[in-house]
Amino acid sequence: MEIYDCYGKKMQHLCSESCQNIKNVTKSIFFLGACFCRFILRSANPLWVQLFYFISLSFFGFGVLKALKPRTSFTPTTLDLFFTSVSATTVSSMATVEMEVFSNPQLIVMTILMFIGGEVFISMIGIHFIRSKFKTELDKIASSHSRLSTPNQPIILDQIELEIVRKSSPNNSKPEEFHDSYLGSTDKNLRYLSMKYLFFVILSYLVVTHVIGVIGVSLYLVVIPSAKEVLKNKGLKMFTFSVFTIVSTFASCGFVPTNENMIVFSKNSGLLLMLIPQILLGNTLYPSSLRFIIWVLGKFYKKKECKYLLKNTEEVGYKHLLPRQHSLFLVATVIGIVVVQVVLFCSMDWNSEALVGLNRYQKFIGILFQCVNSRHTGETIVDISIISSAILVLFAVMMYLPPYTSFLPVKDNAQNTEIGVRKKRKGKVIENLILSQLSYLTIFIILVCITERKKLKEDPLNFNVLNIVVEVISAYGNVGFTTGYSCKRQLHGETNCENKWFGFVGKWSDEGKIILIFVMFFGRLKKFNMDGGKPWLLL
Repeated sequence: MEIYDCYGKKMQHLCSESCQNIKNVTKSIFFLGACFCRFILRSANPLWVQLFYFISLSFFGFGVLKALKPRTSFTPTTLDLFFTSVSATTVSSMATVEMEVFSNPQLIVMTILMFIGGEVFISMIGIHFIRSKFKTELDKIASSHSRLSTPNQPIILDQIELEIVRKSSPNNSKPEEFHDSYLGSTDKNLRYLSMKYLFFVILSYLVVTHVIGVIGVSLYLVVIPSAKEVLKNKGLKMFTFSVFTIVSTFASCGFVPTNENMIVFSKNSGLLLMLIPQILLGNTLYPSSLRFIIWVLGKFYKKKECKYLLKNTEEVGYKHLLPRQHSLFLVATVIGIVVVQVVLFCSMDWNSEALVGLNRYQKFIGILFQCVNSRHTGETIVDISIISSAILVLFAVMMYLPPYTSFLPVKDNAQNTEIGVRKKRKGKVIENLILSQLSYLTIFIILVCITERKKLKEDPLNFNVLNIVVEVISAYGNVGFTTGYSCKRQLHGETNCENKWFGFVGKWSDEGKIILIFVMFFGRLKKFNMDGGKPWLLL
């Protein structure tokens, strides 16, 4: 028995040592992996980092969607599932299958893809890595300060967020007070603290906006029977619908769990009015809203950091934080563009078939909702294919414009600096060969026309160049507006043709769908090519 007890103790000791060694090795691997990822994110080109991020996220979403079962008996093809994953990740809301095909777990996966693929979330992660670049500089400052400290002075070990720093301290000062005064003593440290504060402001902005939106939509669905009845008839869970719709709306995606998008809620003006602020706060008015929040917070809390953020937008390096004048002109431009669209839409399509069954108030709110969505969310309360061609072209122009397009009559310092940077880049051969955004769009449209050339001849009312242009620009702008496909417009009616509630791209060939996948990726990363085509001179 003693031999067995001794043997058991030795085995137990060996197992505990092995487990401890495995634990230490695992920790080391994770630590090295984290250091490697941080090094890559710091040193790599942001374009390649984001491209890798979106592609990886798309494949991950595709794998999960493929593993989960759909709600209906219809099973989407592998390409359609990947297309849907890319569309959710790039917040494009281009659809090749009906939304009600997806089960509740699949809708949750798409919600996560839209949330972490949204511009506000990605910019928040970006500001975190920009802030981490100051780690080396803070290390150098802290180490030099430690060397200069005299032996007679007490040394305080203070755990800052990134590392332990040695600092000398006055005899009668508290460690916290000395820490703040030390970090605020230089512009670099103040910049670091300001960016840290900005990160938490954006995080709070993201959370509070979503929570208020989800609560508002949920309460509306509980109070208004007609809206609740729609979800009941379609078998959709109220909470899933609320979260999915708010995340999609704020991220400027445009996906809605219903087949008809927001057409089925066209008479629920209250719901549309709730979603309009979400559209603006998550997209075109995000920079102005963020600056206003920082200004308000600076009146009560962290005045030094807020003042630095408001006065040094260029040094901060966060492109969504604009100077005061630019922010004001952005608000004016957004309002002006929406007003122009509403006036033209009312004058051209007030009595059109698309708005049949709505009273005047519902028509106005619906038109306002539609015009706000053209930049760049893509939710719709009308059938885009039956509105006037003039409004369709207007929407195509609105989808092409970048979200922060603004009329800026006076060039600020940031613009002058950007012009100087462009001039320095002119000598680079590769960058001189980069084409403009319109050039790439033209190439994509030509490629789609080639892949769909047979259908352009056989079904010209559905497959016409204007519809293809709208679809490509919608994918490029990550909007989601589509003319759809109608069996009624077929010249040679097919007996098995059935109208489906998905995008026009759903009727394209596999080659055409693959091209549009590239367009969605290209459109999501277009901010890295806004200066393309500058060397080309048209005389």
